[in-house]
This record gives sequence, C-alpha cells and structure tokens, in this order.
Amino acid sequence: MDAVITSISGLGNFALYFLLSIALFFVFKLVYAFVTPHDEWKLVKEHRNTAAAIGFAGAMIGFSIALAGAVSNSEFLLDYLVWGVVALVAQLFAFALLRFTFMPKIAERITNDEVSAGIMLGAMSVAVGLLNAACMTY
Repeated sequence: MDAVITSISGLGNFALYFLLSIALFFVFKLVYAFVTPHDEWKLVKEHRNTAAAIGFAGAMIGFSIALAGAVSNSEFLLDYLVWGVVALVAQLFAFALLRFTFMPKIAERITNDEVSAGIMLGAMSVAVGLLNAACMTY
C-alpha cells in the first residue's frame, strides 16, 4: 500500500501540468487558426479537406512534442508556462517561414486540398516541434 501512496504522491503536480498543457494546447489551436489565412476547422469539418487535416494535425503534434520537452525540462510551473509560450511562438514562426519563404502558395494549395502541401506543412511542424523540444534541454 505504501508503494501506491508514494506513486500517487505526485498526482497534484501531474494535474497542474496536465491542465496547463491542455490550456496551452487550446490557445495554440486558436492562435494557429487565427494566424493561418485558411480556416482549418472549416476546411476539415465542412469540406473534408485532407491537406488541411494533415497540416493541422502536424502542427498540433509538433506543438505537443515541444510542450513535452518543456514539461520535461521545466523546474516549476511558471518556467513551464514561459517555455510553453516560447514553443507556441516557435511553431508560428515555422509556419510563417514556410509560407513566406519556401512555399508562398501553401495556404492556397491547402485550401485546394493538395495533399502534398499538407504533408509538407505537417512534416515541417513536427520537425520544428522536435527541434524545439531538443533546444529546451538546456
């Protein structure tokens, strides 16, 4: 029984970090949808746009990877919050870099359901999330 009590002694901290993670994830989803020129939810829900689904899924996975890195390396809750915001900014920067530098018609291509564009956006988002998490291992 002592092992169980010892095991769940961190449940409060888990709950705090998990709830903050869900809140950051929700904020990311809203900000990302606001920043992108196309409405991912509408494209996915109403038009069943595969390219939008792939790109948005990659963005959410990439951000989650970065959040996981922030949780693993933060020393306290405020530290995690700060690095969670840094992760959010980094993911948005990556989208802007792809859109304005490498693939200026990415939004148009995703709106037109070009799966290759969705794959490139999703892959870039996951890659940036991995780099983001790795860079937080200071």
